[in-house]
Amino acid sequence: MAGSLPTSVFMDVQTVNLSPAAAARISAIAQKQGKPAILRLSVEGGGCSGFQYQFGLADTADADDATAEFDGVRLIVDPVSLELVAGCTVDFVESLGGTAFRVENPNAAAGCGCGSSFSV
Repeated sequence: MAGSLPTSVFMDVQTVNLSPAAAARISAIAQKQGKPAILRLSVEGGGCSGFQYQFGLADTADADDATAEFDGVRLIVDPVSLELVAGCTVDFVESLGGTAFRVENPNAAAGCGCGSSFSV
């Protein structure tokens, strides 16, 4: 991950970070789709390891969402998901295998090879 991470402004003591590469990619996708640059990160049951990350552009945040802003991009996380991703960093990586958002989660006890699911 290149560069330093901006300071988060979560309304909760637990933080989730968004790398500059992820913020730039979200901004580009939102601009192309004519949507606000708001990324919703959530966790759902499923995947090969028990939980899986879900990403999506949102129009607004819900009243109980934790919200942070990084390089002009808002990151929102619902309270239940926040417990599972507190302390993580969302990054965007480009490699020979393709491009993807990747979550570096210190709470994950195990993960799958694709990086989209985890267990705690």
